[in-house]
Amino acid sequence: MTQITLKGNPIHTSGSLPSIGSPAKDFSLIGRNLGEVKLSDYKGKNVLLNIFPSLDTEVCATSVRKFNSTAAQLDNTVVLCISRDLPFAHGRFCTTEGIDKVITASEFQNHDFSHDYGLAIVDGPMKGLHARSVIVVNPEGKIIYTEQVPEITREPDYDKAIEAITAAK
Repeated sequence: MTQITLKGNPIHTSGSLPSIGSPAKDFSLIGRNLGEVKLSDYKGKNVLLNIFPSLDTEVCATSVRKFNSTAAQLDNTVVLCISRDLPFAHGRFCTTEGIDKVITASEFQNHDFSHDYGLAIVDGPMKGLHARSVIVVNPEGKIIYTEQVPEITREPDYDKAIEAITAAK
């Protein structure tokens, strides 16, 4: 269990993020078109996992916008934006915001992903949602960067996530 905070108040996750150098466990989530989105679909590419509680919060929405305009522009890189929001909410948000370079994926059906990656919030008012996290997986399927954002109301370190991808080339 990892302790993070929500507006300074302690909350906990179901575990810890996977360690750098470990193989990224495959997962199956649901995309905007209700089709399956799996990590293994992107083998051979850098995959940035932008994980957040809900698109209905400003910080989460900002992270999707920011990664859409930065990381998704990198060669051989795909950005998966993951929450438990319904796929329809993902689609509405992306259409309204003009988000077209990231892939959104929902964990609303099967909760293995958040438990396997140790980022399910297990207590407090956001229990059941994802802790704000960023994970970068290299083309060989190894984790090369993780960030568990310690205060859920703060944005992730975009520059460090992008640097992990560009430095690995």
